[in-house]
Amino acid sequence: MRVLEVLGKRLGKYGLTLHETKTRFIDFRAPQEAGPHNNASFDFLGFTHVWGTSRKGNKVLRQLTSKSRFARAVKSVSQWCRANRHRPLAEQHARLARVVRGHCAYYGMTGNRRRLRCFRYQVERAWKTALSRRSRDGRLNWTRMAAVLRNFPLPSARVVHSIYAR
Repeated sequence: MRVLEVLGKRLGKYGLTLHETKTRFIDFRAPQEAGPHNNASFDFLGFTHVWGTSRKGNKVLRQLTSKSRFARAVKSVSQWCRANRHRPLAEQHARLARVVRGHCAYYGMTGNRRRLRCFRYQVERAWKTALSRRSRDGRLNWTRMAAVLRNFPLPSARVVHSIYAR
């Protein structure tokens, strides 16, 4: 707890304080170094930090999109699609493309590509569901949705912050 005391004193110089119930020290060493009560993961700033293994077999720290943030983002997109399904396709596409690019700009870290692709797919599903409700003629099937996506393609899910980029 000595670390928290030092941090509290440093923040006190600037008139800031630590919140007692929200501040804690986490023993998050690599699995072979940690004891039997090692926490496997923790959430911070929208990411779940976990220990993983690199392609070479080394222990690496991985940042994945937190489940709660992922669900909140998908819910927000689906609500927007539902509320704005009457707008022209070009306008909807511009907004959804901006959402996908923004999500990738923040969460696009090495090792998080699977969750980025999953988010993009969920955006496509929400858009398809909203477009299906625009007509009485029936649901929009995936064949017709593929034609919409050919004319109005969403940006691909890509890693923006790569540890391998120079």
